[in-house]
Amino acid sequence: ISLFSFLVFLRYQIYYGYPLQTYLEYPIIIAQDVILLLCILHFNGKKRRGLFFAVVFWVGWYMLTLQKWIIDLAMNLCTFISAASKLVQLQCLWQSKHSGQVSALTWGLSAYTCATRIFTTLVTTNDAAVLIRFIIMLILNLWVTATILHYQKTKKT
Repeated sequence: ISLFSFLVFLRYQIYYGYPLQTYLEYPIIIAQDVILLLCILHFNGKKRRGLFFAVVFWVGWYMLTLQKWIIDLAMNLCTFISAASKLVQLQCLWQSKHSGQVSALTWGLSAYTCATRIFTTLVTTNDAAVLIRFIIMLILNLWVTATILHYQKTKKT
């Protein structure tokens, strides 16, 4: 799902003709995810599924821009899916009442990245959908970070 989200975000940025520096990291992230997915499929003996996923993503890449409303809807759905995954992480933390192996540093860096992306979006494109996405992700990343820190502190006492 995260790979699809990255693809939608990259396609959205390209579709609207935004400057390369606003989305340059996404092709690298997508390449990493694709390589990881292909390695998993290879070592699990499911190489044919890799071809299926490649065709699905390739067709989806072009279908996203058939109509403007499709790419806009996909962008909003990706925001919803990303937010939902962070809420599930929060729910797991609340239920277990300990942070386990979850890293506050990693989540803090994600929050920092969202904050910087808000600034760069304001300066370069001022796109409302992108701003809303990064504001929501910033709030949820900070919330997860605070929850992790709370349960790490509780565990130590």
